Amino acid sequence: MGYIAIVDYGAGNLMSVHNTLDFLGYDNKVADTPAVIEQASGVILPGVGAFPDAMDALHASGLTDAVLRAAQEKPFLGICLGMQMLFEESDEVRLCKGLGLLPGRIERIRTELKLPQIGWNALDIVRPNAMTQGISSGDYVYFVHSFMACPAQADDLAAVTDYGARVPAMVARGNLFGCQFHPEKSGKVGLRMLQNFAKLTEVDK
Repeated sequence: MGYIAIVDYGAGNLMSVHNTLDFLGYDNKVADTPAVIEQASGVILPGVGAFPDAMDALHASGLTDAVLRAAQEKPFLGICLGMQMLFEESDEVRLCKGLGLLPGRIERIRTELKLPQIGWNALDIVRPNAMTQGISSGDYVYFVHSFMACPAQADDLAAVTDYGARVPAMVARGNLFGCQFHPEKSGKVGLRMLQNFAKLTEVDK
């Protein structure tokens, strides 16, 4: 059995993801070299903080090329800011280019409710995919964010949530997935999603 690489570029909530995968019984490694990413059966890109800081840290780590290759070749999951980094650009703090794996951009949530959105909110699954197997619309997951993805292609949008506005909660295209929420902090629903992702890495091994 292969392992899941959790990308360590100095700006992610990687230990909570690592501990959750351990709990589920899936081999995983914190990846701070390209080789660990390249040899993995699947890759998770976590992220917390501001978009430009995270992109700068990823480039400084020397892991960008390995991350881009992995996203083309194997099951790949971006979590929270890690999901936002999959897109072309963000206007958080300043205009900043992302990884460009999905067309679209990151913008501040247009809502009259208080930002950041912190807490549990319900999913509305608009396009079922491998990670949402066993998950239903109305299931609750945990969010912490002020910015949201604006996918350029509607087919990339997998789930939304309502926070005084229609906020993209999940994206999916082929082997590429992104969760705006934190599955590792979302109880049984999040555990099921991470288990679904981990199973994809077994199939592709």
